[in-house]
Amino acid sequence: MKKIIATGMAALMAVSMCACSDSGSNDTYNIGIVQLVQHPALDAATEGFQDALTEKLGDKVSFDLQNASGEAANCATIVNGFTSDGVDLILANATAPLQAAAAATSTIPVLGTSVTDYATALEIDDWTGIVGTNVSGTSDLAPLDEQAASIHELFPDAKTVGLLYCSAEPNSVYQCDTIKKILEDDYGYSVEYFSFTDSNDIASVTQTACEKSDVIYIPTDNTAANNTSTIKDIVTTDTYKTPIFAGEEGICSGCGVATLSISYYDLGYKTGEMAYEILVNGEDVSTMEVQFAPKVTKKYVKSMADLYGVTIPEGYEVIEE
Repeated sequence: MKKIIATGMAALMAVSMCACSDSGSNDTYNIGIVQLVQHPALDAATEGFQDALTEKLGDKVSFDLQNASGEAANCATIVNGFTSDGVDLILANATAPLQAAAAATSTIPVLGTSVTDYATALEIDDWTGIVGTNVSGTSDLAPLDEQAASIHELFPDAKTVGLLYCSAEPNSVYQCDTIKKILEDDYGYSVEYFSFTDSNDIASVTQTACEKSDVIYIPTDNTAANNTSTIKDIVTTDTYKTPIFAGEEGICSGCGVATLSISYYDLGYKTGEMAYEILVNGEDVSTMEVQFAPKVTKKYVKSMADLYGVTIPEGYEVIEE
């Protein structure tokens, strides 16, 4: 696990924005950040969060950033350390950190980010958009109906769609269950689940998905995001050649053709703005609605589109390779 104290861009912003920071209070704030794993999407969310607060608070805010290396047990250890230290707020970046933070404290404000579905993650019935405890945050869920429409737009002649995801990630299950119904009911696809339990069986499951699918959909899934090279090595071979539509840009850039994705930096920035309202303006976290990314964007990987002969319509941005 690595610990970073207000580093990188956040530190630079602390210096440059100090004169513009909140100067009406002498309070200083210590924020614990637990990030599930190092990955471009999660890294961007953390960066956006730090930048938002540093712009507003300058050197009055410090960050204790720790990485759980993909292990739920590490998440629990990290957040228990935060509660012992008495941090002012916890940022939980991804679902496992959110679950660990929610279990560790009922008093310290907890904000999640890069979490797809709070109701599923926290086992909440009759979801209203508000957790109602010391937990709130932002969701990285892109509109699944728009993702299904993009799949049909790019692959109108496909008959079968395979859903490739990690069964141990509740948010991935939720996304697949939701988009399966849309793909079947609205577009007439035959849809089948292909789930792996961890990185050990991802290659064999991907091979099976390729054999039985015209196109594969991968939701926002942390395990898949950490194994895109393994997936790409399979789906691009002549034996298993099958295009992938991804639920987020990081997975798409690693092994996909196209995505309808959010900006994780913007998502983290919005979470930072929520943190400011809690810390400085005294907003009650228990009444704060879970927020979503301000916009979604259609993107594609040119080399992969060329490989599969997919015609990309207007309105899609190129992902730099």
